[in-house]
Amino acid sequence: MIELYTAPTPNGHKASCTLEAMELPYEVHLVDISSGDQHKSEFRAINPNGRIPAIIDRDNNNFAVFESAAIMIYLAELTGKLLPSDINGRSKVLQWLMFQIGGVGPMMGQANVFYRYLPEKIPTAISRYQNECRRLFEVLDTHLADNEWLADDFSIADIANWCWVRTYKWSGVSRDGLENLDRWLGAITEIPAMRKGVQVPVSMESLIENEKAAEEFINKARNSVQT
Repeated sequence: MIELYTAPTPNGHKASCTLEAMELPYEVHLVDISSGDQHKSEFRAINPNGRIPAIIDRDNNNFAVFESAAIMIYLAELTGKLLPSDINGRSKVLQWLMFQIGGVGPMMGQANVFYRYLPEKIPTAISRYQNECRRLFEVLDTHLADNEWLADDFSIADIANWCWVRTYKWSGVSRDGLENLDRWLGAITEIPAMRKGVQVPVSMESLIENEKAAEEFINKARNSVQT
C-alpha cells in the first residue's frame, strides 16, 4: 500500500495521476498547505523540505520518497510501467520529465505567484514569467507536431507536463494557435486515470470559473506563498 501525502496542486497531481495510471492501491492524506501542515514535524520526517507530494511505501519497509518527479520514477520502476527499460527510450522520457521539472513547473509556478498570489502587482515580473511559459508551450507544440506523445509512448513525462500545462488559465498564459498542444492535452484528458487523478485529494476545477471561490483560495494561499 502506498500512502500519499498531497494537496490539490499540479505537483500533487503528478503523484496521484501516476498512481491512478499504474492502478496501484493508495491511501490519501491531505496536507493543508494554507494551515502550515507541511511544516509540522511529522510531515518533515517524511519530506525534510516541507513540500508536497510525498509517499510512504508500506510494502517496502515504509520507504519514503519526496519530490514529485522522484515519486513518479520510483513508481514507474516499482511497476515497470510508463518508463522504458532500454537506455534510449528511458532517456527520451527523462529528458521531457526534466523539461517539466526545470522549465514548465518553475515558470508556471512563478507566473502564479506574481499573477495571482502577491497582493502587489509587478507588470514586468508577470510578463516575464508568462512569456517564458508561452515559449515553453511553443516548444511542446513544435515537438508534438511530429509526435503523438512526448517520448515514443505515453509516459510519466506526459503526465508531468500535462498536470502543469492544463492549468494555463490560472497562470494567465495563452494557448492560442497551439493546435498540437491542444490535441495532446485533449488526448490525455480523455484518459480516465488522469481525470480521476486530478480530483485527488479534492477537486479544484471550479476555481477558474468561480470568481468568489478563486479569490477565497488566493487569500488562503498568500500566507503559504509569502512564508
